[in-house]
Amino acid sequence: MTETAVTYELQGPVAVVTVDDGKANAISHEIAAAIHDGVETAKGEAGAIVLAGRPGRFSAGFHLPTMTSSDEAARGLLKAGADLALELFESPIPVVIACTGHALAMGGILLLSGDTRIGAEGSFKIGLNEVAIGMPVPKFAVELARARLTNAAFTEAINHAHVYDPEGAVAAGYLDRVVPADDVVSASVAHATELVEGLNAKAFAATRVNCRGAQTAAMRHDLATDLATFTVDLPES
Repeated sequence: MTETAVTYELQGPVAVVTVDDGKANAISHEIAAAIHDGVETAKGEAGAIVLAGRPGRFSAGFHLPTMTSSDEAARGLLKAGADLALELFESPIPVVIACTGHALAMGGILLLSGDTRIGAEGSFKIGLNEVAIGMPVPKFAVELARARLTNAAFTEAINHAHVYDPEGAVAAGYLDRVVPADDVVSASVAHATELVEGLNAKAFAATRVNCRGAQTAAMRHDLATDLATFTVDLPES
């Protein structure tokens, strides 16, 4: 993998891909590409993936200077994020997200792409806040949310840009459970290991296609149109 803020470590049968840029863990082209590289490596040598952030921050979303520089630049980065989210969503091996803190916008989208999402206890913000800050929620993200969030939370979470604390995020469907902040990564690795040991890998991969293949194909089919209509309308500072 390229030298970025993303590291890769094999812990037994589990590949741990960690994002730590020392700041907000914003998803840039470089970080998206490095996560992709880690996921591809994991598919060849691991039984499951853990995607983790740094303490206090899973990801605050896309790299804003890129997203606000032009519609063309925003669409390019959005495509990179969409490709990454859909790669995780259709992964032939289980994906566990270690949500180590705040997860907003693209960070929230990544949560929707995992199998199991284990969050940190604390005063953290989780959700898709795009509508509140001047970005439409792209169609692929809406469909991921439709697949993962509860029916009761869907409109509030997506159209109303509601941001949750970790316990509220469990109720809405962004997270599956919360644990003490110091235990998020170890709990995620332990759960991923249990999945590897308890599931038949070939049966999991085939069932993944049965469960998510049609959804993912439809999202990919619509992605070009999705991107062509995407514009950013951030308030002037």
